[in-house]
Amino acid sequence: SYPEAKDDVDLEALVNDMNSSFESLYSTCSSVQSESVPLLQHNGQVHVHRDHHRSAPMPPHSHTSNSELQHSTTSPKQRRRRSQPMHILAVRRLQEEEQQLRTSSLPAIPNPFPELSGSPVLSPGSLPPCQPSGTYIINIFSEDGMGKVVEIPADMTARDLCQLLVYKSHCVDDNSWALVEHHPLLGLERCLEDHELVVQVQASMTSEGRFLFRKNYAKYEFFRNPLNFFPEHMVAWCQETNGAIPPSQLLQNFLNSSSCPEIQGFLYVKEMGRKSWKKLYVFLRRSGLYFSTKGTSKEPRHLQLLADLEDSNVFTVTTGKKLHSAPTDYEFCIKPNKRTELKELRMLCTEDEQSRTSWMTAFRLFKYGIVLYQNYKIPQQRKTLSHFSTPVRSVSENSLVAMDFSGRIGRVIDNPLEAQSAAMEEGNAWRKRSQRMNILGSPSPLHPCLLNSVIHRTQLWFHGRITREESHRMIHQQGQVDGLFLLRDSQSNPKAFVLTLCHHQKIKHFQILPCEEDGQIFFSLDDGSTKFTDLIQLVEFYQLNRGVLPCKLKHPCTLVAL
Repeated sequence: SYPEAKDDVDLEALVNDMNSSFESLYSTCSSVQSESVPLLQHNGQVHVHRDHHRSAPMPPHSHTSNSELQHSTTSPKQRRRRSQPMHILAVRRLQEEEQQLRTSSLPAIPNPFPELSGSPVLSPGSLPPCQPSGTYIINIFSEDGMGKVVEIPADMTARDLCQLLVYKSHCVDDNSWALVEHHPLLGLERCLEDHELVVQVQASMTSEGRFLFRKNYAKYEFFRNPLNFFPEHMVAWCQETNGAIPPSQLLQNFLNSSSCPEIQGFLYVKEMGRKSWKKLYVFLRRSGLYFSTKGTSKEPRHLQLLADLEDSNVFTVTTGKKLHSAPTDYEFCIKPNKRTELKELRMLCTEDEQSRTSWMTAFRLFKYGIVLYQNYKIPQQRKTLSHFSTPVRSVSENSLVAMDFSGRIGRVIDNPLEAQSAAMEEGNAWRKRSQRMNILGSPSPLHPCLLNSVIHRTQLWFHGRITREESHRMIHQQGQVDGLFLLRDSQSNPKAFVLTLCHHQKIKHFQILPCEEDGQIFFSLDDGSTKFTDLIQLVEFYQLNRGVLPCKLKHPCTLVAL
């Protein structure tokens, strides 16, 4: 400690003595950073900056010789110049210590690739960028061209957004709704996978791109009927085992990342920057899409890379023949995950619809693997929404029960099957009672024939006066699965209707003709063998019975207005 300054103490000599002592200490310890910094007097006071870790010893004032005082007495400018480097070193050391304290609070993250960086722990500067946060505005369009603006969080997935739109549009949530990335100028569209972040997909879209909200029944059809997707000649290891592959092993080979399945076959490939197409033998593997330069050879020296799977997505081409002069109508393309131009797209074409579906499904399986199967299983495991709560039934709705008033005293129906049967009987009885009242001259404003001819127009599967081509387009867009159907007005017969049905990826049309019996109009599609009073009864019957149709009616082709 220093002696207290009194009135008879020479302050100028004390300052010079201190500076001289610090200079000698700095010269002897030049390899070590300074641990105390002398500062010049300010307003008659002496300020000494000390290191927080250690303090340097100071010689007493009485031991300092007069020669040392004379030697250390220099101009203030020179003293300031000699003390400045020591001050800078001290400040740098404080900054380094502050940075070490800041980074030491972060947890140590093991480096997954130590051989690349030489460090087993990731530094804060090498961490990946954070996910976007906040809320974003998304424009969603229905198939009638009407749009809806939705504000969503940055981490909302495509599945969550579909459930939000189903809830707001009062649709039936049957896990078949999808969000479609649509590029009208390029003629491309694809269904977003359920786990994809909508905000990230929107960031890679051009200004003309948009999101569509529609049904897609074929999104996970592969997991329901895997053998219908890949013929034996397309799968390499099916040929090696003579085609004896059970469905469970087929799924396991596609989903297991350690396996090496391979899809092969001829494809039409459009040359980059040209309008010409070439028929090449193509191989799809987990590492990418390749073509052989020598026939069907699989040797590595004969294979060339067509497209990478990691940073690309597969799209359906809706205007292939018109825009790209494609040899067939079954075109698809591989588009990089960025804002690309038409010349950067890898255009491909198959001979039929089944082949196109197989190639596009294999692309999704190779890219996402087990994540696709998890997306398929999640709706069966949970029904709750992640970003909003499901609507709760009111107290009055929960208090409703099924009642039977057929006897002298009413009773509550506890059996669910009996309650459902009673509801169906009540509906049929209502129809018969309505018809009988109209025949007897009731004051109903609608004649029974008129009522039966318009009651179906309220159903989601009826689409009015659309053309044959428009019905084909709607079936194509919603998945082309077995049992996908719609009803429409007939263009050739104004009194008839047409049932459009998809079976084995082929679209068939069945005409529904009116027939009169005992003054009453019925509808039939088998020349009167099976007659129905209205189209709702007809649809309900063929949903339970195949009859003359190739398959039962399973999935109604519906449109929703946002």
